[in-house]
Amino acid sequence: MTQTRPSSSWLILLGAIVALGPLAIDMYLPAFPAIERQFGAGAQLTLSGFFIGLVLGQLFYGPVSDRIGRRTPLLFGLGVYTVASFACIFADNLHQLTALRFLQALGACAGMVLSRAVVRDRCDARSAAQAQSRLILVMGLAPILAPSLGSLLLAVADWRAIFAVQAGAGLLFLIWAWRSLTESHGHQHRSDELSVTQTLKTFWLLLQDRKLMGYTWSSGLAFTGMFAYIAGSPQVLITLKGLSPSHYGIAFGLNAAGFIAASQVNARLLRKLEMNLLLGRAIWLPGLVTLSLLALERAGLLSLPVLLAGFFLYLTSLGFISPNAGAMALASQPQHRVGAASSLMGSLQFLTATVVSAWLALWQRPDALPLMVVMSVCGGGAWVCYRIVLRPVMHRSA
Repeated sequence: MTQTRPSSSWLILLGAIVALGPLAIDMYLPAFPAIERQFGAGAQLTLSGFFIGLVLGQLFYGPVSDRIGRRTPLLFGLGVYTVASFACIFADNLHQLTALRFLQALGACAGMVLSRAVVRDRCDARSAAQAQSRLILVMGLAPILAPSLGSLLLAVADWRAIFAVQAGAGLLFLIWAWRSLTESHGHQHRSDELSVTQTLKTFWLLLQDRKLMGYTWSSGLAFTGMFAYIAGSPQVLITLKGLSPSHYGIAFGLNAAGFIAASQVNARLLRKLEMNLLLGRAIWLPGLVTLSLLALERAGLLSLPVLLAGFFLYLTSLGFISPNAGAMALASQPQHRVGAASSLMGSLQFLTATVVSAWLALWQRPDALPLMVVMSVCGGGAWVCYRIVLRPVMHRSA
């Protein structure tokens, strides 16, 4: 960890690689009707297959990278992503497409896990939080631009063209990483053994680490609330509140822009302020906002402008929570366990987000109550994890 201020070149590359995940999720959402016309109902199944791949795949790359280094597993993941994306073009039925989407996720999650590990290898804790904020700037553009790009492709070609573009992006980033990304995890910091038994022991140790779990769940529950917003906001805003689809797209983009802008403000504030201070100042906001929205919904007073403002504040707060909590979580671990810790963090967060999104999909009501309850549980839970689980450990180590 020799750098004190992260350079831009390798951060741009890592951000682009991480963006492959959101790109693979959001870019083909406009193609759901076309896929169902060709294969029948059930296009949502392909998205479920992708999320299962993200949850399981992240558990693989971290421990492997702790033993053999970050570069080779990252290149392997990019190769898997590229081949699976190309194969999706030729899927003959929904089951094939779901299986290939699962493989695509196994490749995409390499960047999610290993980008955090590479940043931790190259930066101290404060610089790592700044670097994570910069990564959000690059990868945060994907969910804003991807649906529009998918719609443009559908206007001139069928849904298979979307996977052709994803395969091309994967190949481009694979070549870029092969040529320019050097190994960040030196031999002196690598783990001594790689086996299923040792990996399970490592994960068990990490699960018992109160500081790591405190940071993981403080950030992860707030992150899960964002997933609930993504899954539930179309029905609430468009169907229930009467927002037009075009205006919904604008609101979605503004919320994402707030998240990105806050992360860049966070990077600047870190030059003078401590990470835990910024995290502590922001962690209460998701719970306060969502509980207020829930109270207004129960009272029948939740208007569209107030709801839009609440969503914006929630997403903006994540720009201060995610980079700082993520950097502090990995800074609490020795170098030979950073990859495994990054794997466990990502897998737990996506597992929780997947379960909560499914719960929200099953809880159907003609009002905004399900979304408000789920987001309140997530936002309030993030604060509880910080206040009860994490803060006592921080005081003891101070």
